[in-house]
Amino acid sequence: MSGADRYTAGTSDVVILGAGAAGLSLADRLTRAGGATVTVVEPPDGPLRPPERTWCFWDTEADDVEPAVRASWSRLRIHAPDGGATTVEPHPLRYRMLGSAAFERLVHARLDASPRARVVRAVAGTVRAAGDGAEVRCSAPDGRELTLRARLVFDSRPLPALPPARTTLLQHFCGWFVRTAAGRFDPGVADLMDFRVPQPRHGLAFGYVLPLASDHALVEYTEFSRAPLTPAAYAAALSHYSRKVLGLGAFTVETTEHGVIPMTDARFPRRIEPGVFRIGTAGGATRPSTGYTFAAVRRQSRAIAEGLRDGRTTVPAPHGRRALAMDAVLLRALDTGRIDGPAYFTRLFRTTPAERILRFLDGATSPREEFGIGLRGPVLPMLRTAAELPFLPRRERPAAAPVNEPEKNRR
Repeated sequence: MSGADRYTAGTSDVVILGAGAAGLSLADRLTRAGGATVTVVEPPDGPLRPPERTWCFWDTEADDVEPAVRASWSRLRIHAPDGGATTVEPHPLRYRMLGSAAFERLVHARLDASPRARVVRAVAGTVRAAGDGAEVRCSAPDGRELTLRARLVFDSRPLPALPPARTTLLQHFCGWFVRTAAGRFDPGVADLMDFRVPQPRHGLAFGYVLPLASDHALVEYTEFSRAPLTPAAYAAALSHYSRKVLGLGAFTVETTEHGVIPMTDARFPRRIEPGVFRIGTAGGATRPSTGYTFAAVRRQSRAIAEGLRDGRTTVPAPHGRRALAMDAVLLRALDTGRIDGPAYFTRLFRTTPAERILRFLDGATSPREEFGIGLRGPVLPMLRTAAELPFLPRRERPAAAPVNEPEKNRR
């Protein structure tokens, strides 16, 4: 019987709740590291399972996930509002796009092949400390109650609401996988930010194009702003971008994807109680200034697996304090309108080596490199924003605001 079909209550070393990017990445790392027994709890087929989506990241190598990589690019392009284009090559980094279904199949195959791993299809409920570990109450597809016990529980499920923050923007987007009647795309270049679109009052907006072939691409409209748009507004923005800006001519929309990613300086506790930890977006893995998550999830999963192998229970912070402090300044400056977002990002890519920018966005640059990057931006508005941040209160976001697991962990 395959691991995905095994369904029994019991005890494991580790229980992982949720089988998105964070949950599956950790399960994969722990299984390949050996030693710990792992149980992954994921929702049964039905409305609780998220639709297929894409995750993007950059790295020098990705052998562990390469079978799930749908496409990759060695060149990236930024379009300024006036139409000027900047094409960069961030060698040795490559920009990669994964499909969630392919990634799930890859990890499930590895879990099925391991005698120390299993996947339980159930709806996870309450989690509480119990004895020397924790227990999870679940509901099976047939309605039965299931109790899973483990020494450690890693919870990747979305939070019901964001923690209090000084600034919260949402990265919300809608994308079309389009097929054009004629070749309109360069498969060797990904358009990372195309600012030739109308800008919102707060934040910024841009187009995003990941070409899969000369006549096939993901074309997306993205905003960093305070609230999502209506479906009709996304459709209008995408139609304008596809027809007026890109000039695609005749095309068909094969599939659609959309999502909402929190961009916030909120503090995300990683340890809920003894033996229970949050990972993924719920644990602060989403980079506040960009919305990218997948690379941080990979780093954190690797660190957790190495720690358990060495007898340590460590869940490191996904991002360093210095990076988070800089992100808080940028978010506040964008939200107040003190800086021109399109001009800022366009100048950044025009004046800074692309490989350094991507390392900066991953929090892997030195203070000296970060100082140089800061000098290329609007210094006075950034300094004013940095000076006021310590005096701003952290406020809760209204509960009605969407707080979703990102359908595209990329910005």
